Amino acid sequence: MPNIPVKSTTPGEPFEVLIHMDGIVLRGLLNIPLNAGVLVVFVHGSGSSRFSPRNLQIAQNLQQRGFATLLFDLLTEGETTVDEETAGYRFDIDLLTERLLGAIHWLKTQPATEHLKLCLFGGSTGAAAALRAASDLGHEISAVVCRGGRPDLAGAQALAQVVAPTLLIVGGLDEEVIALNKNAMTYLTGLAEMKIVENASHLFGEQGKLEEVEALTLSWFEANSQ
Repeated sequence: MPNIPVKSTTPGEPFEVLIHMDGIVLRGLLNIPLNAGVLVVFVHGSGSSRFSPRNLQIAQNLQQRGFATLLFDLLTEGETTVDEETAGYRFDIDLLTERLLGAIHWLKTQPATEHLKLCLFGGSTGAAAALRAASDLGHEISAVVCRGGRPDLAGAQALAQVVAPTLLIVGGLDEEVIALNKNAMTYLTGLAEMKIVENASHLFGEQGKLEEVEALTLSWFEANSQ
């Protein structure tokens, strides 16, 4: 079945898309600025969705600098309802990775996106799925950024196979996640850095802290995807 946008708009404005894969449909928000050469796929985690206010803010910052972005739901509406009650899907890294790989395949079949370089931005458990996908796709992924992520859930074998330049961003007050990210760094064999945003908690909700994440993310993608 062809994948048709739910709503068409002019270039540079977001439009809704339906991503068909394996008998399911996932909803997404796609934004392609004029002359974009790189598309950043956002990989949500821990019960989040394409409407995550933090990821939307980061995506808008990237769009202003010419990056295309895709924010999409990794779960169907029915799965989301179950996950809200049981948290049964958000830690299923195999499933999240499968959905991400399906979305990437979809992007490669669309005339508007097939020519764009791909980067991944993963938050929370979505970071593990992003790194798993990066390990599978090798040089097809230009760069990866993880925000408050759980890269440890990707597994040591997958981390060791990631060749895309990878940046791990963690809040300075998020001590448990700092430890998990430091441990994951020991398995990343390619170009990798870890940045700690001082006085920031897990969601970077303190004043000015998400803007620091935006600046780090933009700098990493600009340096490693052009």
